Amino acid sequence: MCLFKDYGRFVTPGIHLVWTLLIIVGLSSMYFHATLSLLGQLLDELAILWVFMAAYSLFCPKRYYPKFCNKNRRVFSILMFISAVTATGLSLWKPIVNAFVLMAMGVPTMYMLYKELKRVRDQRVYRLGLRSTAVWLIAVFCWINDRMFCDVWSAISFPYLHGFWHVFIFIASYTVLVVYAYFYVENELPQRQPLLKYWPVDEFEFGIPFISIQNPGAHYKSDI
Repeated sequence: MCLFKDYGRFVTPGIHLVWTLLIIVGLSSMYFHATLSLLGQLLDELAILWVFMAAYSLFCPKRYYPKFCNKNRRVFSILMFISAVTATGLSLWKPIVNAFVLMAMGVPTMYMLYKELKRVRDQRVYRLGLRSTAVWLIAVFCWINDRMFCDVWSAISFPYLHGFWHVFIFIASYTVLVVYAYFYVENELPQRQPLLKYWPVDEFEFGIPFISIQNPGAHYKSDI
C-alpha cells in the first residue's frame, strides 16, 4: 500500500481496495485453516471471489469487455458487482464447488495476461509477467497434487503441498496484479508514464515490484 501511494493518488484509489481485500483473504484463510469450519471456508473463498471482481473492474483491458459494455469501465464494473453478488449467493448454496470455480477464474486472467504481454514494450514488465505465470503454474501444480494425491504425498511424509500452494499463489496474485496495474496506465493513461520498479533495490528484479508514476502532473480523466 505504501509503495502504491502515488498510484492510488494519481491513477485510481481503487488499488488500495484490492490490497485490503488481499489482507482479508489472508486473515480469512488463517481462520479457516485453524478451524476447518464452513464459516471459515466461506469467508476465505468469498474474499478471493471479491478480489477477482474488484481487480477485473479496475484493470481488465477494455478490449476484452463484452460488446454491450461499449468499452465503458463503469458499466463493466456494475456487471462485475452484479456477478460478484450473484456468485456470493451461489457459493452459499453450493459451497463444495467454490474452490473449483475460483481456480477456473484464474484461466481467463492468465489468458488475458498472455495476450497483453505480446503487446507490452517494457522488457521488465514482460519478464515479470513471465515469472508471474511460472509461479502461478507451480501453485496450480501444488493445488492439484494436494487435492488429488494427498494420500500419496502423506505416505512419503511430505504433506506440505497445500502450504506451498498458499505461498506461491500469493506471490502470483500480487505480481499479476502489479502487471495489470501497469497495463491499465499504459493503455488508458499513458501520459502518466508508468514505470515498473522494485523495492528495496530497483536493479534486483526479485524484490517487491510496484508501479511508479513518472508524470503525475499530466492531465487526468478517468471513467472509474
